[in-house]
Amino acid sequence: MQEHYTQEIEDLKTNLFKMAALVDEQIERAMKSLQENDLEIIKGIKAKDHEIDAYDNLIKTQCENILAIFQPVASDLRYIMSVIMVNANLERCGDIAINISRRVKRTSEHHNLLIESNLIEMSKIARQMVKDSIDSFINLDLDLANKSLSEDESVDEINRAAFRFFIAKMQENPSLIEPCSHLIVLSRLIERLADHATHISENLIFYVEAKLIAHRKKLEKRENE
Repeated sequence: MQEHYTQEIEDLKTNLFKMAALVDEQIERAMKSLQENDLEIIKGIKAKDHEIDAYDNLIKTQCENILAIFQPVASDLRYIMSVIMVNANLERCGDIAINISRRVKRTSEHHNLLIESNLIEMSKIARQMVKDSIDSFINLDLDLANKSLSEDESVDEINRAAFRFFIAKMQENPSLIEPCSHLIVLSRLIERLADHATHISENLIFYVEAKLIAHRKKLEKRENE
């Protein structure tokens, strides 16, 4: 029974790592296209999404089967719970990569606004956060997870500043309303990508240290109000 369980866990890890590699590749292509204003990079990005969705369904099924058949407890149970959450966040990251590529296409003629608004820098931070969070979960590296978590506030600050920047641009020049509207959405997508990286890192901490730190900042803020 134990040998069967060990093999099921190894198969689950393999599929999660394969999915993570696909998602990481999608994000890399979307961010590189955004940063370099190169639309060739994102050709065919949508096609890969079907493969990610297939892994999403497979991993969900594997987790359900392991829970039903082996009824794991303690750290084994935390691992399955973490995989379920990480899988969901990876799938959403894949969707965000596609949505970013769509906004890049619609704003390619206004790349100067991306630079002025600091969205390029924001995209680099968010991209690194995702990479670090994935690597931290694969390698059980708490230091890397905490490094990714520490960058979230920087992304949030740039997002808020970018929003104010785009509103001011639209007020100054009504012809920029449409592109700036797309760029506001783009900024929000990058911010959401960083959020998903944060969730992945939080789930590693939950698995390794049995600590729930999700929503910690919001809860602490509410307690201090």
